[in-house]
Amino acid sequence: MPKKSTSIDMTALCDFTLLLLTFFIMSAKFKPQEAVEVVTPSSTSTKEIPMGFIQITVDKLGRVFYTVDNIKLKRNLIEEVNKTKNLGLTETEKNNFVNGPSVGVPFTKLKAYLALPPNEQSRYDKEASGVPTDTTKSFTTNELMYWINTTRYQAQILDMDQPRFVIKVDGQTPYVEETNKVISTLGKLDIYRFSYITNQKPIPPGTALWDKANAAAAGAK
Repeated sequence: MPKKSTSIDMTALCDFTLLLLTFFIMSAKFKPQEAVEVVTPSSTSTKEIPMGFIQITVDKLGRVFYTVDNIKLKRNLIEEVNKTKNLGLTETEKNNFVNGPSVGVPFTKLKAYLALPPNEQSRYDKEASGVPTDTTKSFTTNELMYWINTTRYQAQILDMDQPRFVIKVDGQTPYVEETNKVISTLGKLDIYRFSYITNQKPIPPGTALWDKANAAAAGAK
């Protein structure tokens, strides 16, 4: 008695797999390149960066850069900044802000910066002065305070949770004063909880942190 063929037509399954792959590629959110390269200090902390964060970066030259992670929040933010600062941004320039990396220029140069294509923005970032920051509560001179306050207000309008703040400081920067200005600015806005971004390093064996990590791992089994 002849055997029946056991071949299976996989065409439909292959088409479905390709459709899924295309969907994930099209819907994926790619993290934009950061404006400056920062080498952070090492730490044994294992806390992860919160979603929807606001990152304030101090590079090795003491320059301050401001990053908002949430795309929808960035859209509202640049609309408000454009209106209150009378920048006259075009839709293309607004989109460049929403889709771009950190901001490291004063408001007087923001329109010209956002008018540049991404490759020229990257070159400009190497010479940018950074977001003006000081220890006052003036939104005019302490532009970092304006960015933070406006971002939080827009998050409230969007009925979002207030964003978490992370500070990323280059481990080689001698500009401790600039880092203190950032922390002082957060404090003046009653923001006392924030995280530092560091490079992960192994926990030294035999320490209290080593014992705690082992106990946590054993409890998870």
